[in-house]
Amino acid sequence: SPLLFNEPKLAKIGEPPTKEDSINALIEEIVVRKELADNYCFYNQNYNNLNGAKPWALESLKIHVQDRREFIYELKDFEKAKTHDPAWNAAQNQMTKTGKMHGYMRMYWAKKILEWSASPDLAIKHAIYLNDKYSLDGGDPNGYAGIMWSIAGVHDRPWFDRPIYGQIRYMNYEGLKRKFNVKLYEKAWN
Repeated sequence: SPLLFNEPKLAKIGEPPTKEDSINALIEEIVVRKELADNYCFYNQNYNNLNGAKPWALESLKIHVQDRREFIYELKDFEKAKTHDPAWNAAQNQMTKTGKMHGYMRMYWAKKILEWSASPDLAIKHAIYLNDKYSLDGGDPNGYAGIMWSIAGVHDRPWFDRPIYGQIRYMNYEGLKRKFNVKLYEKAWN
């Protein structure tokens, strides 16, 4: 319906999404996000490295590059889903086995690569390598834009400052538990 483009509505908190909510979410993903990703990669020669981030994100990540990391993993650990986090491992396993990963988990997956890598530059390299090798959208603007959104704040705004992430939007395991049955997801893919 043309009205979907004129009057987008969000689902009401506490109520299940309506058919209209689902259609609007689909349009957001296949039109708006796709165009953002295509334009980001076409017009930004640094679409696949930290220099593709906005100045606020670059500065914020540089300030926190020396922050202590509780865990640091090598590429081989990420690739084999050998981290301490069963949800992250499940997401990596899902991608390596099917070429897909749920969008919410994909954000978490990339953000944790930032948290568990020695630097943001290395995090982007690792995430791109894994995405390009295992994901159906490997080498596609959507993959690059998603990684850069998660790790470098592309198409986002500054958030509260925190260790490692700086002002990049943060996600954690507790947030996953509030969104869906993460234990069931882990059981399915680990």
